[in-house]
Amino acid sequence: MAARRGPRSPRDPKAEQRRIEERTLDTWIDEGSTDEGRRLRAAASGATRRAKVTGSGTSIDPEDKRALTDALGKTRGERIAERLEQAANALDRERHQEARRVAAGVIKEAPDIAAAQQILGLANYRLGYWKPAATALERANELHADPTTLPVLADCYRALRRWSAVDRTWLELRSASPAHEVLAEGRIVAAGALADRGDLRGALATMEPATKRPKAVRDHHLRQWYVLGDLSDRVGDPIAARRWFAEVAGHDPAFADVDARLRSLGR
Repeated sequence: MAARRGPRSPRDPKAEQRRIEERTLDTWIDEGSTDEGRRLRAAASGATRRAKVTGSGTSIDPEDKRALTDALGKTRGERIAERLEQAANALDRERHQEARRVAAGVIKEAPDIAAAQQILGLANYRLGYWKPAATALERANELHADPTTLPVLADCYRALRRWSAVDRTWLELRSASPAHEVLAEGRIVAAGALADRGDLRGALATMEPATKRPKAVRDHHLRQWYVLGDLSDRVGDPIAARRWFAEVAGHDPAFADVDARLRSLGR
């Protein structure tokens, strides 16, 4: 009997958010002009440098361990739990090939463990294997719905140019009312997908909720403002572009290439 309720996969949401940001910028580089490409490539490089994981290791929740041993038997359940911890820790430490290999081995033995499917999906995503990443994350969410992985799943669809799937996942994410930072990453992906199709005005409309002044500025606000600045620049609205890049620089002058973007717009 397979364990349908699996250990929750340990993950650093900020690291995943950074990777989504990097993917967004990289894709727009391909679509943009040479000068714009150089600017965005620098921003993507900065995003990569800022992408950190905890590196602290993670333990499987005792309740989840019990669920595994109840479903698989004590010996097998404990062995699967240990291997899941190994895969999770490898993912934490950015040993993506190892995480992928170990999670795939767990799935071969017990395919209905949500956490193993999620770890496999995230490892594939970080390696740029979009189709198997989407397949694993879809399965993980079938077994145990987790809105925090939906922006990553949507980004896989975006890389595969599965536009209707991006739109559907974005709608699902909004319906789930997730944490603000998770919704922000989904919004960035959805806007990026529209920009990929040449609909810059639609991308700006998708980002419109991010124009509201927050009570406290968080990292996800800066990422959204950067995207607003970039889109405004691309539609030929330098005033709005300067405004959003200045907002970012005012809170984090070292964010991506925001200083260079402001200089290119004449501050």
